[in-house]
Parts: sequence; C-alpha cells; structure tokens
Amino acid sequence: MVKKFIDRLRGVERDVIQAPEDGDAPFYAAQGGEIEFFQAAYDERLPVMLKGPTGCGKTRFLEHVAHKLGRPLVTVSCHEDLTSSDLVGRFLLQGEETVWQDGPLTKAVKEGAICYLDEIVEARTDTTVVIHPLTDHRRQLPLDKKGQIIDAHEDFMLVISYNPGYQTVLKDLKPSTKQRFVAYNFDYPSEEVEREIVAKESEGLDGELLDKLVAAGRQARNLKDHGLDEVTSTRALVYAGQLIHAGMAPLEACRAAMVAPITDDPELAEALMEIMRTHFGAEATA
Repeated sequence: MVKKFIDRLRGVERDVIQAPEDGDAPFYAAQGGEIEFFQAAYDERLPVMLKGPTGCGKTRFLEHVAHKLGRPLVTVSCHEDLTSSDLVGRFLLQGEETVWQDGPLTKAVKEGAICYLDEIVEARTDTTVVIHPLTDHRRQLPLDKKGQIIDAHEDFMLVISYNPGYQTVLKDLKPSTKQRFVAYNFDYPSEEVEREIVAKESEGLDGELLDKLVAAGRQARNLKDHGLDEVTSTRALVYAGQLIHAGMAPLEACRAAMVAPITDDPELAEALMEIMRTHFGAEATA
C-alpha cells in the first residue's frame, strides 16, 4: 500500500497490461442485475456495450467486475483524434531500425485482457471499424500495416461505453457497430444506493449532511429539461462529499463540484445554487 502511494507521487510508469492487484475489488454498489449480466457475457466472451450518462458508474463497474474475474483491464479514453494506429500499433524508428510497437488493443488481444473503449462515440468512424472483426465469430484483429491477423486470446473481451444523451447526427454509433454488442443500460442509482456510494467514497460522510447532499443532487437533476446539457452526476456528489469531508463549507463544496463544472450560464448557476441553499441554508457558507 505504501509503495503504491509513493509510486503515484513519483508518477511511476506502468505497462498498459496490469494484472489485478491483491485485495478487495474496487468498491461498486450494484443497481440491478448488471453484475450477473456481465458474468454471463464474459462466460460466452460476448462483446459488451455499457450505455448511460456521464458519471453514473460505468467505469467503476467495469473495474469492479474485472477484478472479480481476475482479468487485467486495458482502458482507452476515446477522442476525435484517436486513430486506428493509436489502438492497433505503428512502426517507429529506433536508432537505425524500424520496429513495430503494439497499441493497447493489440496488447489486450494478445494477453487476454478486457479492453475498455470509453466513450467510443467520440472516436472517428474509420477508427471504430477496426474492432468489427473482434466482435463476431472471427475474434480476430487485422494488422494491415504488418500484413498479419491476430487471433484473440481465449480470455480476451471487448467492452465499449457511450452516453446516449450526446447522440447527434454527426456523433453516434452506426447501427452496424451497435448490433455487434450485447448492451446494458445504466442510469443514476436509486437514492438509497447513491447515499451508500457517497458515504463510502467520501470516507465517512454520514447523517444529516449526507442526506442533504444526496437530496440536493437529485433535485438538481430536474433542471435537465431547462437548459442544462449535463446534470449532477453521482461522481459530482462524491466530489462534493470529499470536499466537505476535507473541511470545506457544504455550500461552497456544492458550488465547486455540482455547479461550476456543469454550467457557465449565470442564471442556470444561480438556479442550481438556490437548490443547494434550500437544502443547506445560507449558514452553510460559514
């Protein structure tokens, strides 16, 4: 544990393939049958799509189940500049030689890891096409630049996630890609489960403060249809809880974690702060 903490301070590099660490799995509070669903999909090595809003727990869920299964997890955060070479690999100059360097997807395919493409819809369409042969009976990854095809390790599994709320004409998964996956719909958890998550992740926030924080966050989500592109996520509630636990005044913690990151519109920000004041009162700034 001490070594892990020191490594983080030093910024120690690690290979993309890492076996699960000893100890308990990352904390995750189940919302329904998602764990059973994933176990069944893993048993059959089916490609999985996790759908849900930002900050609802998709990534933590996958970290949890990967640890439970004892499989390494390779995570790629997708973006509009992500190329197929970023995923698969490329030739690099090394001294006077040209050498091939595997990308994270190729490493996962070879090593039998779970490869997680986070927010896949953000990647370029020509990039996502490279995963198609991995999602059907072939379970193969073509390396066009090398003229090779890699058969996936028997334990390899592909998982993608995206936020359906961000769907546009220009940014959405093609039906030909979606239909290659089995999918599970995530949403923000029930009030009871959300209270459990915030209490655990904020290292002990409980009682009246916890109840007020969760209630304020859930009420703030009602502004989704009044101009907010994004609403208060469970992650934002956890951040607010951690700031309160660190000694910040509750109202200022809510402003920093649940208002300022969500909107720059003064009227919407004030509407959100009014919700926070309703629950915490003006004295919470003291």
